[in-house]
Amino acid sequence: MNALFPDVIVNGETIAPAAIAAEAQNHSGPRGKPGIAWRKAAQALTIRALLLQEAARRRLTAEAQELAPGRVETEEEALIRALLEEAVEMPEITADHVRAEWARDPDRFRSAPLWDASHILIACDPHDAAESAAAKARAEALIARLDGDAKGFATLAARESDCGSKSAGGALGQLGPGDSVPEFEAALRALKAEEITPEPVQTRHGWHVIRLNAVAPGEVLPFETVAPKITQALEKAAWARASRDFIAGLAARSEIAGATLDPI
Repeated sequence: MNALFPDVIVNGETIAPAAIAAEAQNHSGPRGKPGIAWRKAAQALTIRALLLQEAARRRLTAEAQELAPGRVETEEEALIRALLEEAVEMPEITADHVRAEWARDPDRFRSAPLWDASHILIACDPHDAAESAAAKARAEALIARLDGDAKGFATLAARESDCGSKSAGGALGQLGPGDSVPEFEAALRALKAEEITPEPVQTRHGWHVIRLNAVAPGEVLPFETVAPKITQALEKAAWARASRDFIAGLAARSEIAGATLDPI
């Protein structure tokens, strides 16, 4: 028994604390509360034990499959896959289901937005606290100088920016999702056309003053275009629900100590 946590026993099979500690590295928890990661790990290994025990009860065998180049299933992963393929019954996803999901809110299904943006970069090493603070202060001073007025943005960018786009007045042209680092994209999504970020935006490159020149939000896509994507999403959700129900059924028929399958 661990000094802090009870032994985890699934139908008489004890899960080693060392295995739980290793699994805990794959789970997150609030800082200063390692017990949450431990409980999540114990839950994951409890589910794994339930599935492997059921596979053994059914005397299943499975051949390992390649998951990706250089990545082949372990024997246990193959057994769990074979069990779920045999035991989990997938509800049928009909054309009516797909159309109903689309009709619930067609506005969710749009082509990707496009942002026409400009920026002023104050480059720095984000890991150097003093250098980063100085760069941020410089960016804040530029925002104060602009005072929300975008007319002088290009002139200021040409003089102050540390990015090669300074030769074009800071213009970056049209950007779509994934074309910029996540922090930069998040700032673009929060801006309206012709707005400037009220605070500098930090990325791995330094601090940015960003202007959104224009935005094309994307068009609502017709049902025929998005139907395959909706079908895939509904099938994935249905599979997840059916798998959870199957595991819950195994747990209800089992003796489990030291772990819970309740949400953590």
